[in-house]
Amino acid sequence: MFFSSWDEVIRVLILGALAYIAIIIILRVGGKRTLAKMSAFDLVVTVALGSILATILLSKDVTLAKGMTAFLVLVVLQYAIAALSVRFNAVEDLAKSDARCLLIDGTIDREALRKERVTREEVLCAVRGAGLGDLDDVAAVVLETDGTFSVIARSKAGARTAFPERQT
Repeated sequence: MFFSSWDEVIRVLILGALAYIAIIIILRVGGKRTLAKMSAFDLVVTVALGSILATILLSKDVTLAKGMTAFLVLVVLQYAIAALSVRFNAVEDLAKSDARCLLIDGTIDREALRKERVTREEVLCAVRGAGLGDLDDVAAVVLETDGTFSVIARSKAGARTAFPERQT
């Protein structure tokens, strides 16, 4: 069905505008963590938030108040998990993965690639993206907690105190 009535179109326009304003307010109150680069935990929350917004806009059974309550619950839970992660290592371990070295001193760690499900080509792409053409010039390639790659050139590695610990 392409069109049923103007009432439904107007309802979506009004609810969409109100939901948008409410979401902006909730996200601003939730803090920068709500909008940071995403870990797997953050991705799940983001998908759930999008689902709630779609339900508010398209389902007559869900009022704006119910939808915003659900939205607020997810943002509060995300804030609580983030706050508890800072205080308790066990919560941090549940909510976030650790950074992992995929390449050290020009040598690719094949076991780390396998465990993280990353290909050799992805590592090489990250190295090239950092402007380096030779693996011997690379001190480390790190898979960060948000899924991005950090490439550290040997010339910038220093004492390596920021490198993740080796994982077995």
